[in-house]
Amino acid sequence: MLLSFISCFGVAIGQTNIPSAESQIKTALYASPEMYKDGAKVLGYNNKGELIILREGNNGLICISNSPKRKGVSVSCYSDKLEAFMARGRELADSGKNEVEKREFRKKDIDAGTLKMPQEPAAVYIVTATKEDYDFESGELKNSKMRYVLYKPYMSGAETGLPTKPSAPGMPWLMDADTHRSHIMISPANNN
Repeated sequence: MLLSFISCFGVAIGQTNIPSAESQIKTALYASPEMYKDGAKVLGYNNKGELIILREGNNGLICISNSPKRKGVSVSCYSDKLEAFMARGRELADSGKNEVEKREFRKKDIDAGTLKMPQEPAAVYIVTATKEDYDFESGELKNSKMRYVLYKPYMSGAETGLPTKPSAPGMPWLMDADTHRSHIMISPANNN
C-alpha cells in the first residue's frame, strides 16, 4: 500500500529526480572496468521510479544506475552470477524489509539452496559521490570513490588469509566472515 502511494505520488509530481536513460547509463558505467563497458547490461529507472532494463548486455556484467531515493550517488556493476542475490535484496527491500530482515531472509534462502550463490568469488564494483559532484543532465561524476567487493558465502579469515577488520588504508579485508554474505572489501587508499 505504502509503495503504491509513493509510486503514485512520484508520478503526480512528475518524477523530476530521474535522469534520462542516456545519463543513467553513462553514470552506471563509471563502476565498470573498461573492458566490460561496451557489453554490460544496465538497469535504471523509468519516470515512475521503477527499476527497468535500460540496455541489454552480453558479457556477464550487470550495472545499476543511481536510485532516485538515494541521498548521495552510488552506482555499481556486478557479475551476473550475483544477480539472484541482488534481485532478492531488491525484492525484500520493496516489500518493506529492513537491512536486518533482508539478511535473515537471504541467509535462509542461501542455506536452503533456493538462492544460488557462486562457488567462486564474484566481483562487485561500486562508485560513490555526493549529489554536488553529479551532473544530472550529462551523467558526469567528479570526486568519486571506488570500492571493490568479492562475494562468496562462508569465507573465513583462515581460509583467505585476510584480516576480518580493516587494518590499513587500501588493504583488503574480509567483511562478515563465516556468514552467508561474506565478502572481501577493497577500498583503494588513494580514493579522494
